[in-house]
Amino acid sequence: MFGREKIEYKTPEQVAIMRRAGLVVADALDAVRGALAPGVTTAELDAVAEDVIRTAGATPSFLGYHGYPASLCVSVNEEIVHGIPGSRVLQPGDVVSVDCGAIVDGWHGDSAFSAVLEPADPADVALVAATEDALWAGIAALAAPGGRLGAVGEAVEDVVQAASAPYGIVEDYVGHGIGTAMHQPPDVPNYRTRDRGVKLRAGLCVAVEPMLVRGAEANHVLADDWTVVTDDGSRAAHWEHTVAILETGIVVLTARDGGAERLRALGVEIAAL
Repeated sequence: MFGREKIEYKTPEQVAIMRRAGLVVADALDAVRGALAPGVTTAELDAVAEDVIRTAGATPSFLGYHGYPASLCVSVNEEIVHGIPGSRVLQPGDVVSVDCGAIVDGWHGDSAFSAVLEPADPADVALVAATEDALWAGIAALAAPGGRLGAVGEAVEDVVQAASAPYGIVEDYVGHGIGTAMHQPPDVPNYRTRDRGVKLRAGLCVAVEPMLVRGAEANHVLADDWTVVTDDGSRAAHWEHTVAILETGIVVLTARDGGAERLRALGVEIAAL
């Protein structure tokens, strides 16, 4: 079950449970998307997600994690990641990134999306779209037979370099292995590294999560010890999915269609669970 870096390789049966957790996360994020609007507080979004998770008989992954006080991370504008839901009222034009995790029978799912509230700055819309494109390129790289995990970061960086605007890639926070713990080996960088990473093999499950900013990627953590913000105040976007590698290919556990539509456009067919 374990290999290099004590990586937890999953059986098909365990991946099937993670798929259940992934679909709970998908439901929770769909409900949050439906509630996103100016005038809504980030705490109200958190309540929406927690209700979906608990109604499904699942447990929020984030609540209580190293003392984290909520079921969602809701990061707004210059906040990159780990924004704590509270009394903040969303405003027209805000860039909102929402990260969610759920546990089913001891197995985790983890996903995030970003959206821009109307009226939207086209530059913010482009940032969100580029980050989502980088996510799917990184996921598609997991399908390469005989490949290595470092291909994810290479694919993300290729998308960013080809984008119509200059974006910074946040390097301090990366993707990760996932399974019986929300964060476990291996790390999944969103940029090129000298280490090509572990070999891609059946049973590997990872969360791919690029974070891009409109300015410099330099960042710091606020006094709440969680919220990460850009040093220059530039806006940020964050997308994430949990992905499993099977003997027959890859499947996105937190996408309702398993990632079929986006991956097919990139020349990748998903595996059947």
